[in-house]
Amino acid sequence: MSQTYRIERDSMGELRVPADALWGAQTQRAVENFRISGLRMPRGFIRALGLIKAAAAQANAELGLLPKPLGKAIAKAALEVAEGRHDAHFPVDVFQTGSGTSSNMNANEVIATLAARAARRKVHPNDHVNLGQSSNDVIPSAIQVAAILATQEQLLPALRHLRKTIDRRARQLGKVVKTGRTHLMDAVPLTFGQELSAWSAQIGSAIVRIEDSLQRLRRLPLGGTAVGTGINTDPRYAGRAVAALGRLSGHRFENAGNLFEGIAAQDGAVELSGQLNVLAVALMKIANDLRWMNSGPLAGLGEIELPALQPGSSIMPGKVNPVIPEAVCMVCAQVMGQHATISLAGASGNFQLNVMLPVIAHNLLQSIGLLGNAARRLADAAIAGFRVRHDRLRDALARNPILVTALNPVIGYEKGAAIARKAYLEGRPVLEVAKEMSGLDEKKLRRLLDPAALTRGGIIG
Repeated sequence: MSQTYRIERDSMGELRVPADALWGAQTQRAVENFRISGLRMPRGFIRALGLIKAAAAQANAELGLLPKPLGKAIAKAALEVAEGRHDAHFPVDVFQTGSGTSSNMNANEVIATLAARAARRKVHPNDHVNLGQSSNDVIPSAIQVAAILATQEQLLPALRHLRKTIDRRARQLGKVVKTGRTHLMDAVPLTFGQELSAWSAQIGSAIVRIEDSLQRLRRLPLGGTAVGTGINTDPRYAGRAVAALGRLSGHRFENAGNLFEGIAAQDGAVELSGQLNVLAVALMKIANDLRWMNSGPLAGLGEIELPALQPGSSIMPGKVNPVIPEAVCMVCAQVMGQHATISLAGASGNFQLNVMLPVIAHNLLQSIGLLGNAARRLADAAIAGFRVRHDRLRDALARNPILVTALNPVIGYEKGAAIARKAYLEGRPVLEVAKEMSGLDEKKLRRLLDPAALTRGGIIG
């Protein structure tokens, strides 16, 4: 089927645009110039861009800089963009001009077309939709708005759900004693509840760190326009635009204290990415603990059985693998790599502008989304339903030579080491060997070597 076109014009001349496209000439130039990855800007970024354009139109109409009917038409069209009703008309590649000007003009042109149809008058993408704005303050603001919305609406609820799931399992397993491990080697006992409490604390700390980083990300450089001076913008615009954005989004935003910083640097985005990197480290640790505890089921630790979700091998019948922890680990590796990209991009500001904004937006929002989804899957498909193999735990505890640590205050380290070594070499329970070598009676040894008592700390003897 042949494509039909129309002719559009911009300051550089004429070019053909698909007849049914809502965008105009500048977007079309970007489509033709940046045929690089096929990756489009994220949905969350387009949502934020629409919200900012709607807020700007409302602010400009309130100030009398736009006729109220025109401001209303632009705001309505922008909110349609925010809602995702026109995503097919945002074709610009992620790898584009570093300021994101192509994406800003894509939004301006689409909104202008929609508003013109509604208002039945000509609407100019620059003079009307982009009034009081520059790509240089809009795109950094859109990154920040999109990151906050995604973090508060997706990631943080997922992390709270994960922590709640861990805490519930910790309470259920609070009295189940198991062998501790350091260096992957047997160590003194602890309870499942204690082990899971570390996971819960890691996620809790991650939540606090992420929430703290959002405080700085709320400070938007709207109104700074090209370099931070606010040229071609009413001095009252920024405050009104940010207030309108808060009403439209349902989230709190602030005016940046220094507009030059907000445009020249992306430190807030890099900071949030750094906290996502820490979260990825924590999730990978938890996922790998689950993999080790599930290993076997015969030749590994075999302490737990994760839910069987799918066949694990195309050649070995009956094999079941820890697929959710593996998927989570891959997500974590991806996020760590994306943090490296965001760090380099954040460092790529020159004088008054960062010139890697689109790739920051793409990677930051992808990291937020991946981590949120991974946290929920880890909670619901792995942690919530794993089964403890109590027989394996009891057998390992009985033969754990490190239990002799509890005898140190009574018989000393050297004699304890000799008992542990003999028990290990002969494959015998510590209690049995200690009866022969310690000079202590069985009743006292049973009290000293009680694994449950050892989990409570203190000096047992």
